[in-house]
Amino acid sequence: MKRNPRVTSSRRKCRKAHFTAPSSVRRVLMSAALSSELRHKYNVRSVPIRKDDEVQVVRGTYKGREGKVVQVYRRRWVIHVERITREKVNGSTVNVGIHPSKVIVTKLKLDKDRKALLDRKARGRAADKAKGKFTADDVAAAAGGAAATGASLQEID
Repeated sequence: MKRNPRVTSSRRKCRKAHFTAPSSVRRVLMSAALSSELRHKYNVRSVPIRKDDEVQVVRGTYKGREGKVVQVYRRRWVIHVERITREKVNGSTVNVGIHPSKVIVTKLKLDKDRKALLDRKARGRAADKAKGKFTADDVAAAAGGAAATGASLQEID
């Protein structure tokens, strides 16, 4: 269901925005899920994929193959993974493009910017989990505060 009036839900406009997106937006759209070990370690589900990450293909003809990302080809919406190639008719080998949503990241190439991104995403997830939760102590304190003022629930309403 549409919640934000400034965002369109028109199929035509959404497709146009997707396929004419600039490289900076494509980076975020070309994110890949993290493996379960990395997900527990960093408390983050997915990250924008980059060169030198190690990935495992989870869908398609090359399912189960692992390798390092050689190139992130944003113009074509694909990544190239080492050792995932095919031979052309003339005998030369070319990399096979794989969509980033069909791989999981098994090892991250970390630099200070990437660490900052992981920390920022983890903090946001931690805040969302704590949001709206009341502990027994909170409830008891709230009930104690109402009892201290002498107001009953009927008087409050």
